[in-house]
Amino acid sequence: MSELPTVLLIVIAVAVLAMLGVVIALVVKLWKVSKLLRSEEMPFSNKIVFYLSLLYTFSPVDLVPDPVYLDDIGLLVLAIRYVENTARKLGVLPGHRGQETDAVGMR
Repeated sequence: MSELPTVLLIVIAVAVLAMLGVVIALVVKLWKVSKLLRSEEMPFSNKIVFYLSLLYTFSPVDLVPDPVYLDDIGLLVLAIRYVENTARKLGVLPGHRGQETDAVGMR
């Protein structure tokens, strides 16, 4: 019986570390996208979509109750993808100037 709390603590610690990793990855991605948004070539509509998704993420009004952040994070991830795809098409994304890619990211 004394092994159950130890196993439970290990599972909780792994879950917390995994969540921390996801949060760190999201913050890094947000930082990179914020650099893309500063480009003058980036359309205003992309900037609006991104900042509205950020506003929704931190807004107290949600489509799904707050203990479940799937709608918040999902919308933010979609906005990040939208900005990155537009940046790739415009050649703003570093290392991707003038390169068209297919669905798997290959030329």
